Amino acid sequence: MIKAGIIGASGYTGGELLRLLVNHPNVKLELATSRSLTGKPVTSTHKHLESFLDLKYENPEAGEIKDRCDVVFVAVPHGSAMDYVPELLDGGTKVIDLSADYRLETSLFEEVYETPHKDPRKAVYGLVELHPEAAEEDFVANPGCFPTGTILAAAPLAAAGLIDIAVFDSKSGISGAGIAPTQTSHYPNLAENITAYKLTAHRHRAEIFQELNRLDQKLRNINFTPHVIPSIRGIFTTAHLFTKETLSNDDLKTIYEDFYRERPFIRFPSGIPTLTAVRGTNFCDIGFEADKENNRVVVLSAIDNLVKGASGQAIQNMNLMFGLDEKLGLWLPAAAP
Repeated sequence: MIKAGIIGASGYTGGELLRLLVNHPNVKLELATSRSLTGKPVTSTHKHLESFLDLKYENPEAGEIKDRCDVVFVAVPHGSAMDYVPELLDGGTKVIDLSADYRLETSLFEEVYETPHKDPRKAVYGLVELHPEAAEEDFVANPGCFPTGTILAAAPLAAAGLIDIAVFDSKSGISGAGIAPTQTSHYPNLAENITAYKLTAHRHRAEIFQELNRLDQKLRNINFTPHVIPSIRGIFTTAHLFTKETLSNDDLKTIYEDFYRERPFIRFPSGIPTLTAVRGTNFCDIGFEADKENNRVVVLSAIDNLVKGASGQAIQNMNLMFGLDEKLGLWLPAAAP
């Protein structure tokens, strides 16, 4: 059995890791950490895990964590993961970081997050559909939630060198803001409303640019604007991809199906993807339509921001890092309606 630990287990991401790992056939949950909740039952904050989990929050040093665990999920705020990762990796423990600390080149991270980086090591960007080499690594940087939905929507066309301009409009459920209440997540401010923010300078654009530019170094006109919607879970992305040549729906079908062949968590549902169809799952549902008049392709993607956008993708990476089927513990239908 793989002994797994979660650093920063009291938030939404930690809760999803616990929910998915508790029934994983190859995993034993060894520890869940929280500085402020040490000694309290994990179920005191994650009520949905009653009868499934008998753990108490701990706050051990990194040295003890690596000695007790085969894999550690680091689910702490940006800028904090670098305090744990070096010691965790010094001993053979596999590490999956769900913060942004290792997703970008060090200098770019410092520019985007305005935080000095104390551990300038490289990590594989853990978007499995684009980086299967993560299976060979001991350390993976799990992608951000917005980048997951946007990159997967555009990657096949970027890899084919067909995109001239990419414009992403993404709408996220409020759980993407984290478990701590904020003015944005206050119910009267969110209900029956939609809020755009960081219109041209959201920090996740750096990840989107990094990965799409890696597929096509000539692609530089990449635009991203996020919104918060009155939904708990999910990210729905509308990508307007202006192409270098006129494409038909049949062209798109061939390009996307070939690119994502044997990628089990990419689905192409009939009709328009919906958030309800992916709720609680690790799927990314993709739809598309060609606009021949304007050399534009509209691509729609739907993910659960807490699963494919965070914890599920981390477990998908873990499965591959340990030589397991990437679907293990994740092959679940959505909770609908």
